Amino acid sequence: MGRAGNGKAICEERLTAAELRKLRNLLDEAKAAKDLATWRRAHCVLGYVDGQKVIAMAAALSINRTAITKWLAWYSAEGADGLRTTPSPGRIPRLSKEQRAEVARVVEEGPIAAGFTSGVWTGALVGQWITKRFGVRYHPQHIPRLLHQLGFSVQRPRKRLARADLEKQAMWLRKTFPAIKKKRDAAEA
Repeated sequence: MGRAGNGKAICEERLTAAELRKLRNLLDEAKAAKDLATWRRAHCVLGYVDGQKVIAMAAALSINRTAITKWLAWYSAEGADGLRTTPSPGRIPRLSKEQRAEVARVVEEGPIAAGFTSGVWTGALVGQWITKRFGVRYHPQHIPRLLHQLGFSVQRPRKRLARADLEKQAMWLRKTFPAIKKKRDAAEA
């Protein structure tokens, strides 16, 4: 890939009909997807190719002219794909894929199998086990996110009184509750 000449921010290789067609397609895709950042980049590059001045485009779009110069360099180096918005890759995971698979396996087996006395996993218990097993500490609020990434969801046990009469509860649900609900619906009308 050649370098752009003086006074030209885009090298000649990017000014072919096929490359410009890709750029126009990117502009249309960005407009349809409502991706303002990509649309701005493609719009400015097309404007530059059509002969508009960088300073005029910067003023019209209320952006810094150095941003447009940077976008022109991206287009010159990578073509239309260089202008696309891409998500940041983020931080490298602390646990490897194998370690994450082991966490999932241990959570499936339950906390008693992992050496805890509780019969229910909590975020704190999972965090303790990960720290003990792998030496990696996670913030307590991140443990549920990690478990969600592994395919688990929060499960909360139903609260039921130990001495509750199940027959009376069933009767209340079948007869008393519907009667109360009918009275409330009638009052609202």
